[in-house]
Amino acid sequence: MDFFDLLKLIGGLSLFLFGMNIMGQALERRAGNRLRSLLCRLTTNKAMGLLTGLAVTAVIQSSSATTVMVVGFVNSGLMTLRQAINVIMGANIGTTVTAWILSLSGIESSSFFVRLLKPPSFSPVLALIGIVLYMFSREDKRKDTGTILLGFATLMFGMETMTGAVSGLAAVPEFRQLFLVFKNPLLGVLAGAVLTAIIQSSSASVGILQALAVTGQVSYGAAIPIIMGQNIGTCVTAMLSSVGANKNAKRAALVHLSFNVIGTLFCLVIFCLIRLIFSPAVLGASASLFGIAVAHSAFNVLCTLLLLPMSGLLERLVNRLVPDGPKPEPDVELDERLLAAPPVALERCRAVTLEMADYARQALSAALQSLQDYSPELDKTVLACEEKTDHYEDILGTYLVKLSSLKISVSDSEEAATLLKLIGDFERIADHGKNILESARELNDKGLSFSEPAGRELGVLSAAVSEILALSLSAFRNDDLSAAARVEPLEQVIDGLRTHMRSNHIQRLQQGHCSIEAGFVWSDLLTNMERTADHCSNIAACLIDMQDENLNLHESLRAVRGSDPDFLNHFTAYEKKYALS
Repeated sequence: MDFFDLLKLIGGLSLFLFGMNIMGQALERRAGNRLRSLLCRLTTNKAMGLLTGLAVTAVIQSSSATTVMVVGFVNSGLMTLRQAINVIMGANIGTTVTAWILSLSGIESSSFFVRLLKPPSFSPVLALIGIVLYMFSREDKRKDTGTILLGFATLMFGMETMTGAVSGLAAVPEFRQLFLVFKNPLLGVLAGAVLTAIIQSSSASVGILQALAVTGQVSYGAAIPIIMGQNIGTCVTAMLSSVGANKNAKRAALVHLSFNVIGTLFCLVIFCLIRLIFSPAVLGASASLFGIAVAHSAFNVLCTLLLLPMSGLLERLVNRLVPDGPKPEPDVELDERLLAAPPVALERCRAVTLEMADYARQALSAALQSLQDYSPELDKTVLACEEKTDHYEDILGTYLVKLSSLKISVSDSEEAATLLKLIGDFERIADHGKNILESARELNDKGLSFSEPAGRELGVLSAAVSEILALSLSAFRNDDLSAAARVEPLEQVIDGLRTHMRSNHIQRLQQGHCSIEAGFVWSDLLTNMERTADHCSNIAACLIDMQDENLNLHESLRAVRGSDPDFLNHFTAYEKKYALS
């Protein structure tokens, strides 16, 4: 092996890792909502958790990525630690899929159809299909399918390049001596752990081992301990991702490490005893691509069978290693680890936006109540909820911008854009609640009051504003377009109420039934309530426009306003319901 073979090896390794990376990302995007729904159906059932971890890892081709997502789920409260243990165990089995695909390269036959099964034979065909889909398709799903095929072809080309680069090592005595050293099981485990920790992918490190096995210099006695070590090295990614996370997330990462370390120690002891007592000839035989895939799967399945019944003990172990602190930990509303799975991150954003919407509702409801019966408790409630919505807007806005910058599907991109618009409206609703509270506080502090007719009118407007807020929140929470369609007619009624109430108030001023100072407060109240209704209309319009795949706010409503029979019927009903006299 000369200098140019070394360059070829480096290039092949780079293509192999790049192909695996882009294939995994495209598979994840292509899975999209399926991945989200699969993760949402997680239960405490061990078998379901195991199968979920296996399926997700088989799709995205990385147990490290799955475990990092699991750490994020636990950190965000989407998954319990017990659920995480089962998923992590399944992920260790799912990661063996790559080795089986690569092992097809070792098929030897003169039959045309058997040779066609070899990845180097069919990957050029997949690359051709992939480039056609990628370059000439306009749909994102087809482009992602093309990227998956191109990623697989790149991965296989890198594998073939590595294999060709190291083939000359078969005649190098020093290379054989190197793997004789790895026959020491402890050194083999250490080598596998270090290599995998560096490239942060056990699938990739097994692929590298399979490429080296083509030389015929890698025996099963050397390969098996290296495979064991690779499972420990892959834990580095999850451990790094748990830095700065809450205690349960750190426990989830520690479960991954503990599971692999305990499994490796158990299998290493069995391996050493078998080698010492029976000295099977197979350990001295040259490892094949297929044999390495079998050993990789057997090791992970054996570890899972050993530790799955003891998942409760594993949970207690990590709880002891990471004990609860004296102080409760602050809630973490959004976790950047979830960005590794954009569909799941988007679902979490929606859940947090719902929390924000509820705080906005509480702020406005308490503010409207303070107009009838002001109290310091209501004052504190409004201010606390308004501060919460400000905080939510900051973290959600930053997170959604980061999420939007990733390569995500068109539907996910549209939903992220809609959420960005909605959080602004929810924040402004809470602000108007705070403004209404300030008016109530002024009335209370200065001993001001409205006339009896003004009080009745204010009660009508407050009820209308409360209903439009409830309608818009119900539409958002339940994806209820029928509720969304009733928002705009009610908003038009509220606009009319404001106009009539201003005119009535001017008449009361002229007749001396209301003071000028109270009139200023009255004007502020009408403005804040009417603007609250405007933001509710924005929320409903966003939901309708997103359903119509149209991001031009209010375009859908303008098309029906004044001409749609349902719109006119709702408008008439609300006009009667909230008539001033």
